[in-house]
Parts: sequence; C-alpha cells; structure tokens
Amino acid sequence: MIQLDNKYRYLQIAFNYDTAMVRRILPMIPYGDNIFIEAGTPYLKREGLAGIRLIRALWRGVIIADMKVADGAEAEVRMAKAAGASGITCLGSSPLPTLKLFIDTCQQEQMLSMIDMIGVDDPLDVMRPLYTPPDVVVLHRGRDEEQTREIMRGYRHINRIHSKFTSLISVAGGVDVKEARSAIFNGANIVVANLVRPEDNWKGISTGEDVRKTAQAFLDTIA
Repeated sequence: MIQLDNKYRYLQIAFNYDTAMVRRILPMIPYGDNIFIEAGTPYLKREGLAGIRLIRALWRGVIIADMKVADGAEAEVRMAKAAGASGITCLGSSPLPTLKLFIDTCQQEQMLSMIDMIGVDDPLDVMRPLYTPPDVVVLHRGRDEEQTREIMRGYRHINRIHSKFTSLISVAGGVDVKEARSAIFNGANIVVANLVRPEDNWKGISTGEDVRKTAQAFLDTIA
C-alpha cells in the first residue's frame, strides 16, 4: 500500500489528451517519489483502460486514474487497479453508499482513494457521514469554471478538513506555478498541474516549453 506523508508536498502531472502526447512527454518527466502521473478524465474517455496500461509501461511510480467514479465503485476500482493504477478518484457528489464502497474497495485493493469535490459547496458535508475518510480530498475547480476566470475558492476549506480528518488535500484546476505556491501556502499537500497545449487557454505545464524544466519549477515552488 502506498503511504502518503502529510509532511511532504507532491506534484501530480495530468495527461488529458491522447497516447501520442503520453509517448512524447512522459519520458521527459523525471522520476520522483513526490511526482504522481495522472490519467486525466478526457484521456481516459478517449483511450480507455489501455491508456492507463500505456502510462504504466512508461512510469514506475504512482499513477492516478481520474475516473470520477459515480456508481459501481467496486468494479471501477478493480478495473483501474488491474490496468496499473495506484489510485483513483470518486465524485464527492456520489451517493453515500458509493463513497463508502469506494473507500473500502480502495483499501482492499491497496489503492489510494481520492474524493473529488468538484461542484460540492462544503466538502465537510460529504466527509462527516464517512466512517473512514479517503486518503485524499481533491478541491477541484473545473475546466469550465477556469474558462470563466472563476477564482480558486476551495482554500478556505483546507484547515477545516485538516482539523477533523487525516486526509491529505489536493488542489486541482487552473494550477500554474503561482497558484501552486498559493495552494501550498494555504496548507495543500498535493498540487495537480495539467499538461496543456500552447494553443489552449488553460493554465498548467505547456507542452510547447521545456516540460522537465517547468516540472522542476513546480517542485522547487512546493518543496
């Protein structure tokens, strides 16, 4: 079972396009225990579980399957595990039985359980009924929110969650180096940086630049 250390800060790099980008970019990313590779939701919808298997063939470290489980938790956790993932996400807006089964199955399969709070007003409303907290709570500003210049509002929840639960906090959505610094300053443990093409309007790590250098800039910022 992967053990996360709440004294460490982690960088999660998300692939959201296709296998061609994975094959081109992933070998440029330096391996490290504090670097996670994410099979993002758009990537998984395009490439399926084969997309996770490709990442596993190229990366020996932690792989997060951003499947955003909403139902059928047991089967989806096990599918992700079989494909090579180390952790998986579930939507915080899912029914309570799904959330509980998701966490239980992740424990059984020795997978990191991550509950994504996209669209959730108060993450504590989701957390309180759970007899076992997830490994990670993801405070997530959605891609469409980023397009409307919605500011990251989840920081106010970080200390509230930390005061009651052992879960680590991940911050995702529109994270550049400046935002990563703010996230860590406010108590986050994990920052998620999307790989973005030069023509995209989203923030993250541009594939048109030196990816290794930019990833190192993130690591230096969150250290």
